[in-house]
Order: sequence, then structure tokens, then C-alpha cells
Amino acid sequence: MANVEIKYTKLFINNEFVDAVSKKTFPTINPQDESVICQVAEADKADIDLAVSAAVKAFHRYSEWRKLDASERGRLLLKLADLIERDANYLGKLETLDNGKPVAQAIGEAIWSTNIIRYYAGKADKILGNTIPADGEVLSMTLKEPVGVCGQILPWNYPIPMFVWKIAPALAAGCTVVVKPAEQTPLTALALAALVKEAGFPPGVVNVLPGYGPTAGAALTSHPQVDKMAFTGSTEVGRIIMKGASEVNLKRVTLELGGKSPLVVFNDADVDKAAEIAHRAAFANAGQCCVAGTRTYVQSGIYDKFVAKAAEIAKKRSVGNPYTDVQQGPQIDDEMFTKVMGYINAGKKEGAKCVAGGDRHGKVGFFVQPTVFADVTDNMKIAREEIFGPVQSILKFETFEEVIDRANDSNYGLGAGVITNDITLAMAFVRHVRAGSVWVNTYEHVAPQTPFGGFRESGIGRELGEDGIMQYLENKTVTISLPKAPIA
Repeated sequence: MANVEIKYTKLFINNEFVDAVSKKTFPTINPQDESVICQVAEADKADIDLAVSAAVKAFHRYSEWRKLDASERGRLLLKLADLIERDANYLGKLETLDNGKPVAQAIGEAIWSTNIIRYYAGKADKILGNTIPADGEVLSMTLKEPVGVCGQILPWNYPIPMFVWKIAPALAAGCTVVVKPAEQTPLTALALAALVKEAGFPPGVVNVLPGYGPTAGAALTSHPQVDKMAFTGSTEVGRIIMKGASEVNLKRVTLELGGKSPLVVFNDADVDKAAEIAHRAAFANAGQCCVAGTRTYVQSGIYDKFVAKAAEIAKKRSVGNPYTDVQQGPQIDDEMFTKVMGYINAGKKEGAKCVAGGDRHGKVGFFVQPTVFADVTDNMKIAREEIFGPVQSILKFETFEEVIDRANDSNYGLGAGVITNDITLAMAFVRHVRAGSVWVNTYEHVAPQTPFGGFRESGIGRELGEDGIMQYLENKTVTISLPKAPIA
């Protein structure tokens, strides 16, 4: 285990670190060697009730938070961004310990996340309504107001960026939040909570409660004083969130869910460059990425050459101790490791050709070899279901019309990509593919300014960009009677 100081293991409620009401704790595991890192306070319904009460109080119209100028909310966010940047090395090393991703990547994600906070800091005092030329002797206008108390449930694959994606637009809008980090990766969320307090946010504005989905997550989702839920994770759990959000009251819901994204490579592409893009699309973050381009469709004219290059790149991908200079660390836990290995075995049994990897890496920890399958067909399990691991499926196609239909033949619609030198072909793909984000001659380029979210079972709503802050605002119409003035 790396020598990383564990500073915070308790619940963060009302700007204080406290034990769970039940005094219960749960272990968080190092995926590199399967050891217990530490015990973390386990939130339950009683703790959620305390946190929501703190958030409700902080959202009251006469609270310190609600009386702040919008520009002051922006300044607090800028201070938080500076603190995260200051502590990026510590946060990254802590993330690697808890999550297993290579440390350089984890530090980079912490630094990148500050760009999102700064973007929304600039939005805080630019939330604008409209004046409307309504019929009648009236003046009509719209006011944008914060939704209220927001529950936010985070995934384990990008813990620092996802914490920021959730809280930054909500705070810029003037909401208060109760955050439940994933039980697999609670440590950086608690460290970030300490920075929220250091930045000067008033008590109750941000609350962070580690715990399990069926207990803490369910209590937050169904809480009658929570006005909105935001969740990133699997489609299966997204359905549970939607149901829970309507049990007691009707909450606004934003869901960023799973995907099985297609990346289409046409004959005119540079094979070496295309194979590198496709490799990054499939294997980024050990394949633990909702928008991973794991369905690689390659046109028949370059298919064999592409497969050979893809296998070559995958075999060179370095896997191992994430505190060293490697490209890939372990999967998050035994459950996901077992799931990924199950898909690899299914691919072999169904007749796909394994041209790279295909087994676990080492004997200790949750490491999986970067795996490439060729001769994959659309009906195979590895082509239909989200694997969430380092597995690339390469499928052959002949025509544009054929590949568009095949790319769209999925319940998901989060991302898609196309690699071609023909701009007309690229734009035809962009027009016809059903996905929330489409990349041309690149993949997974996500910026603070660009909305992110999916079609169909990949979710509801958008995060980042202008759309991201709108998810945390209500639109209030105001109409004022203005009789015509008498003519003098």
C-alpha cells in the first residue's frame, strides 16, 4: 500500500465530520492488492435525515447562503478550484489508493476538474431570465431560481471529476446538496468536503455521506425534502433512482447512465492513427468508462490490417502497479473483475477470435489483460452488453447504410465516433447516429463547455455546459398588469 495519509473517514454534515448515528463503519478496499485501506463511517437513513435537514436550513430564504450575491457564489467556487489545484497531488495519490487508476491519470483528473468549477464559477452571476412580449396590457418576464435541495449519487470510476460535475453547477445555481459517493471510493469525496469547508461555503450547503445504495442511497432518493436527484451509474440502478424519486414526492431527475458506444472506421482512414484512437476509446480508465467505444466497426477494405494493429497496441499496453508509470491499473473490485472475466470467457465461447489478452494479469489484485476480439458479430454478448472493462470488440462492415443501422441497434445512446477523411461522410454519420455525443476523428473529448449525456437508456438530461446548470434551475414566469397610461 502506498504511503498516503488518510485524513477523513467520517460523514460530513453541516460542515463537520461526524460519526454515523449507528456508529457503523465499512471497509474500503485497495484494488491493487485487495487489502483493507481503512474503515469509513457508514451512513444510513438517520444520517441522511440529518444531512437533508442541514441542507434545507441552508437553503432557507434568510440563510447565509441564500443571502449571498451570485457573484460571491462564484468567488467561493473559484476558491474551491484553487484549493483542489493546490492539493491535486495528494488527491490523486489518494484516488489511486482507493480506485486503482494510474497516479498520473488521477492527478490529471483532479487538475482537469478545476476547469469545470471555474467554468461554473463564471456562470453564477450570468443566470438570466427573459422579458416576454405577452398578449394583453401586461409585462411578462421569467426568473431563473435554484431548484432547492439536491441529492447527488456518484459512481466509482471517476470519483473526483464526478464530484465536481455534480456540485459545481448546483452551487453556481444556488442549490444545496447532499452527496453520496460510491461505497467503493469514498475517500476523495471526503477530502474534497474538507476543501469545501476551507473555501468558506456556509454550513449545510454541501454534505457528503458515504454509504451503500440500498440504505443511504435509497433514503436520499425517496426523501420528501429533496427536490432533485442526480445520478451517474448503471442503467439498472438508474431505473431504481427514477422509481424512488417518485415514491414520496416528484423530484426532478438527471441520469447519466450506461453505454455501448460504436466507433466506426471507414476505408479511407489512416489505419495506424485510427487504431490508436480506437484503442484509447476502448481502454481508457481500464475500460471503466460509460462512454467507452467498445464496439469498433471497421470497413472491410482495411479490416484485417486494423485488427493486426489493434492487437499489437493492446499487447504493448502496460498493466500493473498504478503508482508506477503504467497505462492501466486494476479493475475496481472483485465483483467487476469477475464480471469482466465472465464477458471475456463468453466471447471465446461464442466464437469471437481473441487476438490479444484474454486472461487475468498477475495473481494478486483485480488486474485484467487488455483484450481484443476480432470476428465479432452483433448478436454476441460482448457486442450487446456493457462490459465496463478493458475489452475491445472489432466488427466488420461493408456499407454506410449497414453500419448506421447496426450502430443504432442498441438500447443505449451515450456516445459514438467516426474516423474518416470524408467530411460529407462524417457529417452524414453525425446526422443519423443516435447518441448524445459524437466525435469525429477523435474520441471522448469532453470539455467543461460541452453538454454530456445520452439518448434512450443512457440517461435523462445533460451535465456540463449551459445545459448542466439549467438542470438545477426552475423557470418562474412573472406577469405584471400594466394598464395603458392615459393620454395627457
